[in-house]
Amino acid sequence: MPISILRALSVLIPLLSAAALAAEPALPTGLGGASEPELPAGMEAGDSGPPLPGGLGSGDEPDLPAGIDEPRETAAFDDWEVGDSDDTEAPLGGLTGFWEARAGHRLQSADNQRQSSLAEMRLELEKGWQGLSWSAKATADLVYDSIEDSGHADLETGMGWLDLREVWLQWRPGADVDLKVGRQILTWGVGDLVFINDLFPKDWNSFLAGRDEQYLKAPSDALRVGYYGDGFNLNLVYTPRFDADRYIDGRRLSYYNPLVGGVVGRNEPLSVDRPDDTGVDDEWALRLYRRWGSYELALYGYDGFWKSPGGFDPRSGRARFPRLRVAGASGRGPLGPGILSLEVGYYDSLEDDSGDDPFVNNDEWRFLAGYEWEVARETTLGLQYYLEAMGDYGAYRRTLPAGQPARDQYRQLVTVRLTRQALNQNLTLGLFAYYSPTDEDAYLRPNIHYKVTDNLAVEGGFNLFFGDRDHTFFGQFEDNSNVYTAVRFSF
Repeated sequence: MPISILRALSVLIPLLSAAALAAEPALPTGLGGASEPELPAGMEAGDSGPPLPGGLGSGDEPDLPAGIDEPRETAAFDDWEVGDSDDTEAPLGGLTGFWEARAGHRLQSADNQRQSSLAEMRLELEKGWQGLSWSAKATADLVYDSIEDSGHADLETGMGWLDLREVWLQWRPGADVDLKVGRQILTWGVGDLVFINDLFPKDWNSFLAGRDEQYLKAPSDALRVGYYGDGFNLNLVYTPRFDADRYIDGRRLSYYNPLVGGVVGRNEPLSVDRPDDTGVDDEWALRLYRRWGSYELALYGYDGFWKSPGGFDPRSGRARFPRLRVAGASGRGPLGPGILSLEVGYYDSLEDDSGDDPFVNNDEWRFLAGYEWEVARETTLGLQYYLEAMGDYGAYRRTLPAGQPARDQYRQLVTVRLTRQALNQNLTLGLFAYYSPTDEDAYLRPNIHYKVTDNLAVEGGFNLFFGDRDHTFFGQFEDNSNVYTAVRFSF
């Protein structure tokens, strides 16, 4: 591990430990709250992600060891309980949401970027409706952003004064079928901030700049059909027009541009050719899953495009999104004192079957193994090992353009999530760390969150990037290392 990473860890981990030890002592057994870790926003049911599926409540999840939260592999995305049947009794007529101010600052100078990584205010408004066999929801964020131009609204990228998160209608025609249409947040898979079969759009600019983790999940404009049977459950998602990731393009965060041979920013924004023909450039995603004892097993399929640019057109000089087909599987359930997660996926790059097109991503196998458990009262530890294996590697090396740095055939990644709660779970200390032994780069996310009252919370943290080479995944972001702080009032 590079010396700079060890130095950062030697500073960050004692700080987290000292804050935890200085916290109020735990209450006697039976008087404290439940020992549940706080999981990533946007990955779980409830306030921080998609709700549980139609026909599946919390009773359908496996019995987990004490202190371990619900699996991230939630079933589908039912919202039958949103809203209030009597808006006259609910505050603000059933309207909920929050106001947030968030600021971030780079820790070093970055060529062609502002020193501020975040400077924004956000007002989220959410409203739900519910009938006997239907429900609906609308969620919109009104944003003032001094980094990006707030004078317009781009619903695809989320930039501008309006980020429309959800506008959907859900209908249950029978006891075992539901349909959900409109803008919605979709998620599946068992990884913790590592994704294989979750091919729904992600907002990497929000994640790396220091916004709340709930904004890692970008919305999809889609139709979801759910079937819940005695032997198996099925989710089918159709997106009539391709929903790409909100990828790094240089306007807020710098990145490595192989054409330039170095890191660029606002001076060289990424130009893309994005598939956008409705009904032609569409996406299909499928999940077939069932319970087997205490375990949930799932099969996945996807037909669409690489979600972030995975190709390049040398004639136009623009990045593009080649066709992609993915098949995979996952399993999750209790093992010993914790929860074991396994996931695998095969990425079939349809426009480069033989691997000899240097301008299109090769086929890949992706594998993930994870384990999470409570190591002490109010303290949980999660570990993951992730592997990418490139297919047709010999053809890739033979056709690699001169002067371009080569990828390794096998890219390994290890993640660690350490979460400590104190002060009756009002204080949460967290550290999420990525480290790649093959790329020799890393990304650390230390975070402190304190709930002042039921409605008011403050937060602070870092996004720290390390790497000896500019072209590796985390190494290219070194100039983007930042510190951020936020205050949020919920209503």
